[in-house]
Amino acid sequence: MRFVTKVVVALLLTAFAAMPVLAADHELAEKSTLNEILKRGELRVGLDAGYLPFEMTDKKGEIVGFDVDMAKEMAKAMGVKLKIVNTDYDGIIPALMSDKFDIIISGMTVNQERNLQINFADPYIVVGQAILLNKKHEGTIKSYKDLNDPKYTVASRIGTTGEQATKRMIPKAQYKSFEKESDGAMEVVNGQADAFVYDLPFNVVFMAQQGGKNLVLLDKVFTYEPLGFGIKKGDPDFLNWLDNFLAQIKNDGRYDDIYNKWIKGTEWLKDVQ
Repeated sequence: MRFVTKVVVALLLTAFAAMPVLAADHELAEKSTLNEILKRGELRVGLDAGYLPFEMTDKKGEIVGFDVDMAKEMAKAMGVKLKIVNTDYDGIIPALMSDKFDIIISGMTVNQERNLQINFADPYIVVGQAILLNKKHEGTIKSYKDLNDPKYTVASRIGTTGEQATKRMIPKAQYKSFEKESDGAMEVVNGQADAFVYDLPFNVVFMAQQGGKNLVLLDKVFTYEPLGFGIKKGDPDFLNWLDNFLAQIKNDGRYDDIYNKWIKGTEWLKDVQ
């Protein structure tokens, strides 16, 4: 009898000891951005509509692209409305931190510097830096290594991994930064820069738009760059949901449909040109 009493007491003490932990877990879940989204009935997505084919403005003035379709699937899975918040890329992380939106879905490369500020879900696509080259250098410049010379001018977009890769891997070249990808690429078309370093998907699309008259695409990527959904730190519930969402759509055909439409296909170009 005494043994049974001791067991009961031990179990009660264990239960009482666990109560603060359970309460803390419940409180953490209540504070999750995911919970706020469901209560609000709206998913707010931050992006910068200037990165083809991930996000851009079509002829009707609507923001479309790979990331937008991913966001639509995400909102549908949550059972909420979608709100796109167009934000300058160089201020997109501060905007997330100040609660201007719930999540960044904007072709953002996961790197250690950014990961110190925010958390990332598992990568939803992997890209890398490639080169748009002025045609006058065709055959002479065969990789980024050949551009590492003060006589060459290399362009990219400010605040991006294209800029980081240029400064790190092509440090001897003259560097020009631009606010928009298309402006930097046009600098090469116009002969004001020798090369433009940026993510391969954008360079492929820009090449298709401009044709091969003034440009050469060096499509062998020279960096490894996974793109991920960015959220505020301290939110394991939202992070868990995003990872499971991504795993689901990558295995039920929805992701393939989006990928084939925006990355493999070019039909959409007629609607944005």
